[in-house]
Amino acid sequence: MVKKIAIPTTNGELSAHFGHCEKFAVYTVENDKIVDAEVIPPPAHEHGSHPSFLREIGCETIISGGMGEKAQALCEEYHIELFIGIPDIPLEDLVIKYIAGELQSGVNLCDH
Repeated sequence: MVKKIAIPTTNGELSAHFGHCEKFAVYTVENDKIVDAEVIPPPAHEHGSHPSFLREIGCETIISGGMGEKAQALCEEYHIELFIGIPDIPLEDLVIKYIAGELQSGVNLCDH
C-alpha cells in the first residue's frame, strides 16, 4: 500500500500553524517504509486552499502542530487523516512514529 503524508514546515521544521507554513514536506510511504520525500511550496494562503491542494497531489494524511477549524472540516470532507497538536521533532521521526502506529494528536496549537 502506498500513502502520501504531508507535514507543514517553517524553516525546515514542523510548523505550529498549518495555514501559514512555508512549505510542505511530503513523504511517500510504501509497505511501511519511506520511499520518497519532497518539499513542495503551498498555494497562496486562502481559506480552504491548503487541504484542497494536498488532496489534489494525493496526500491522505496530514501531521501538523496546529490547524484552524475550517481546515479541519475540509480535511474531514476530503477524507484526509489528521494528526494535530504534534510536538516539534524531526520530520522523518514523525513519519516513522506514524508508520509504527505511535503518533497521537495532542493539544491543537492553533486557536482559530
